[in-house]
Amino acid sequence: MDNLKYPIGTFAPKTHYTAEEIAGFITIIEQLPVKLANMVNHFTAQQLDTPYRPQGWTARQVVHHLADSHANSYIRFKLALTEHHPTIKPYEEQLWAELPDSKHFPIQASMSMLDGIHARWVVCLRAMQPADWEKGFHHPEKNRVITLAKAAALYAWHCEHHLGHIKIVQTA
Repeated sequence: MDNLKYPIGTFAPKTHYTAEEIAGFITIIEQLPVKLANMVNHFTAQQLDTPYRPQGWTARQVVHHLADSHANSYIRFKLALTEHHPTIKPYEEQLWAELPDSKHFPIQASMSMLDGIHARWVVCLRAMQPADWEKGFHHPEKNRVITLAKAAALYAWHCEHHLGHIKIVQTA
């Protein structure tokens, strides 16, 4: 079951990331919209409404979750770049995934959101200076500051993690 829940394994943060690793994270973030589109654009309605595991989200919910999550992350990056350790607002992603726009709405709106968010996010990421990667935001649920380097690593993992879920549905 863990292979279905975490098809690429769990996120394993490091205390430091090299410039080369960060460049790799940016590339993964940049490529998500195209990779996702290549996977889901030919899905049938039945495939979109297929969960990737028992009690898991459907492919449709995963697509909408990516748009929700990455919109939040992009804003968190901008807050951290313009404020000193801002406290972010966590959200109940599981509950968001149960709302009608996540469970039943066509994926095209979220795909368009991902295109726009990722295009702008990548411009922002590529313009960051080395010191910017040490800036961060306070996560109240974790009660610590998350550096932008660690957030980039997490979101690169997040891209691959959910592409793994979509691949499970694609190959089922």
